[in-house]
Amino acid sequence: MSIIFANVTPAMLDDCAKVIRESFITVANDFNLTRENAPTNPAFIEGDTLNKMYEKNISMFTVYKSDVQIGFVAIEKADDTLYYMEKLAILPEYRHKGYGIKVMDFVMRFVKSRGGKRVSIGIINENTVLKNWYISYGFRETGTKTYPHLPFTVCFMEKEL
Repeated sequence: MSIIFANVTPAMLDDCAKVIRESFITVANDFNLTRENAPTNPAFIEGDTLNKMYEKNISMFTVYKSDVQIGFVAIEKADDTLYYMEKLAILPEYRHKGYGIKVMDFVMRFVKSRGGKRVSIGIINENTVLKNWYISYGFRETGTKTYPHLPFTVCFMEKEL
């Protein structure tokens, strides 16, 4: 189950956006999310959004199994000790095979190597399967927030390194 992580380049942004969309659309369908009621959800992401992240120097990595891109993750430095993990995506046909854990392990090593002490995420609070998966990895809930423009509650979680 070896996978390779590669730094995302501008030429890869559209392919990465496609992998993110394909990965997040299952959740969007489960929670009845649409471009109209959740336009910023990763299920509807386009390459230009990733380009803006690239221009902000957010670290982005694509995940390959052999020569097939199966995933994506972005890591943004918030401050000297806190990093945000964003858009962790594994294509549906590769889920439940340990790849998500390998991506999380990679993120934790990356953050630790840069002096980070905590990794923070935001997820759909009602997605209990995903929430429990993060809890099993060592994340703890730090709070929830309802936004008027979103049809779900956001759960914020953090993992100490």
